[in-house]
Amino acid sequence: MYVQELEPVAGSLGLSALVAALPLVIVLVLLGGVRVKAHLAGLTGLVGAVLVARLAYGMPLGQTLSSAAQGAVFGLFPILWIVVNALWVYRMTVRTRHFDILRRSFGRLSDDPRIQALVVAFCFGALLEALAGFGAPVAICSVMLVALGFEPVRAAVVALVANTAPVAFGAMGTPVVTLAQVTGLPLDDVASLVGRQTPLLALVVPLVLVGLVDGRRGLRETWVPALVCGVAFAVAQFAASNYVSAQLADIGAALAGAGALVAVPHARVPAAEAVRASVLTGARSEELDEDDPRREVVRAYAPYALIVVIFSLAQIPVVKDWLAEATQTYDWPFLNVVGPDGEPVGGNVFSWPIVSTGGTLVLLAGVCTAVVLGVHARVAVREWAATVHELRFAILTVTSVLALAYVMNLSGQAATIGHFVAAAGAGLAFLSPVLGWFGVAVSGSDTSANALFGALQVTAARESGLSPELLAAANSSGGVLGKMISPQNLTIACAAVGLAGREGDLLRRVLPWSLGLLLVMCLIVVGQSSPVLGWMLP
Repeated sequence: MYVQELEPVAGSLGLSALVAALPLVIVLVLLGGVRVKAHLAGLTGLVGAVLVARLAYGMPLGQTLSSAAQGAVFGLFPILWIVVNALWVYRMTVRTRHFDILRRSFGRLSDDPRIQALVVAFCFGALLEALAGFGAPVAICSVMLVALGFEPVRAAVVALVANTAPVAFGAMGTPVVTLAQVTGLPLDDVASLVGRQTPLLALVVPLVLVGLVDGRRGLRETWVPALVCGVAFAVAQFAASNYVSAQLADIGAALAGAGALVAVPHARVPAAEAVRASVLTGARSEELDEDDPRREVVRAYAPYALIVVIFSLAQIPVVKDWLAEATQTYDWPFLNVVGPDGEPVGGNVFSWPIVSTGGTLVLLAGVCTAVVLGVHARVAVREWAATVHELRFAILTVTSVLALAYVMNLSGQAATIGHFVAAAGAGLAFLSPVLGWFGVAVSGSDTSANALFGALQVTAARESGLSPELLAAANSSGGVLGKMISPQNLTIACAAVGLAGREGDLLRRVLPWSLGLLLVMCLIVVGQSSPVLGWMLP
């Protein structure tokens, strides 16, 4: 049996926290300072976590390695199981050219470039975030905006800023699923609170986007459709995350936002020539003028409709209970850990939701998609294998970061840091989103930031008397605002629009918005931790 200690280094909480933080410092310095590849930084940080656990905390080597193995397994299933299958669905739509049909369908909703920015970057970007994540929305939406005639820098900035509100529920809810697992909090509780924070960003971001596209004139002339789009997105994201399924939050929000834009008459009024001349300085793609048969347009929307239907059916109590029966629970081998209070930790047991997990449901939707789009079984399998190959470095990154997180959590390193950070007291509510923002800014992933800092936030919250669920959610909600300034996303955006080497220019354009929206999120969390906005919590 291994008993966690809070002050293993010279009986000092401060010194112990300093040593416990070394693996995180290694990862952050390698990523942000040395610019090492993410998977190499994750593996190096994992080695550091193992050494700290063994040498400073006295955790037996077998239990340390077993902790890392459990984290890696969780990274593969269900986290990467969701990501691989979601990206597979997207790849099949690209292969059959139905993605191009979908793109043209969105482009025809309005001739106004400000509305096009909302449809493509905000709504369709959220749909891509729901399915693929990991930089795909920024890359694809940037290219689509350039094809619509947007100047490359403006297209990249709009795509980066738009990729905020949906991130916490991206890749079929991967960030919140990870957060729930590493903190030991119920997924429904975590998703519910995140769904009471990020929708508030959705109210603001569309207004920011039309301002980025056309300045004050854009705000003055299109604030109504922008606000309607934001409200529809926010309401749908809140409702899905709280009452339906975290995995459906972004899909429902994206469709609701796009539907609201279609419903608002002002959104379909062609822009004045002066607006188009000042905003669209690039070359418009002639491909956008192609006509698509109605049958093919319906098929282009089918994959997303299938996912919504399958996930909705899985939430019916009878079906949900039936799927849950396949869940397997194991005592994790070579692991026997108790906390400082002598109580066994949750990591001793591992649950494997074989059928009810989001990845399996997306796989089923993918099989149905292959049938609807006419993808031969052999081709579909080849696309799935190609997806795994495309994500090989992301797979290594996620498994190594989660292995690191599990070693830190089970050895007691995260608890030590959490107790030390709790000294911030009430100020912790303000700093909590900042920690998530910093983690995503460096790692480029809300999932990674939640794995690294989720348990720390919960421990600090319990020590300072704040709600663990609130600060865990704040880590993810603050993190989404670091996405637009992460080196990975900036590089992806530059490469997509032909601005290689100009990451610094984009950073200067988006940093003020990242910091401004982060301040808003910090104030929201502070308000929710007090009677001012406490009524918003479940």
